[in-house]
Amino acid sequence: MAQPRILILGAPGAGKGTQSAKIIEEFDVDHITTGDALRSNKDMDISDMDTEYDTPREYMDQGELVPDAVVNAIVDEALNQADGFVLDGYPRNLEQAEELQDMTDLDVALYLDVSEEELIHRLTGRRMDPETGDIYHVEYNPPEDPEVEERLEQRDDDTEETVKERLRVFRENTEPVIEYYEDEGVLERVDGEQAPDEVWEEVKATIEDAA
Repeated sequence: MAQPRILILGAPGAGKGTQSAKIIEEFDVDHITTGDALRSNKDMDISDMDTEYDTPREYMDQGELVPDAVVNAIVDEALNQADGFVLDGYPRNLEQAEELQDMTDLDVALYLDVSEEELIHRLTGRRMDPETGDIYHVEYNPPEDPEVEERLEQRDDDTEETVKERLRVFRENTEPVIEYYEDEGVLERVDGEQAPDEVWEEVKATIEDAA
């Protein structure tokens, strides 16, 4: 089987990171995220793009958002360098989905489908160890060491109010993307509320059927 070209979609807390790691190992493909692609290509010459700066690094050094046109060019470059890939975190909106259509042909767009109630439960239950940066969950993955449990903290972006806002923004931007891939006939929904191993079995079978 040729190395597959996979897009993975899902709300914060849906398990994209866990499943992407398994896809990379099983199918020997590159993991492409906008953050990694930007860091890998921060000195890319964009002087021909009529932008304020000549490299992405200058935007990043100034703490400014990198323009969509530059992000699109960087993702395009990363895709061109990969034989197969799992693309995570792009496209974030319909315009980027249409750009991606011109860059590559996807074998499958996986959507990890998880209810809002479950996403809120997963995200608000996350806790971080401030000494190590390790992430735990009060129900699904509590630390075994009582001392670690004692010092766990909830991150600001995991409070219920912040989580609900993050999910609202996700729905607003990404639901049109999901509909777009559904119309294109490449979207496959995976029940993301199963146990991680069961989600993986469904993800793996879906990719094998599509590629």
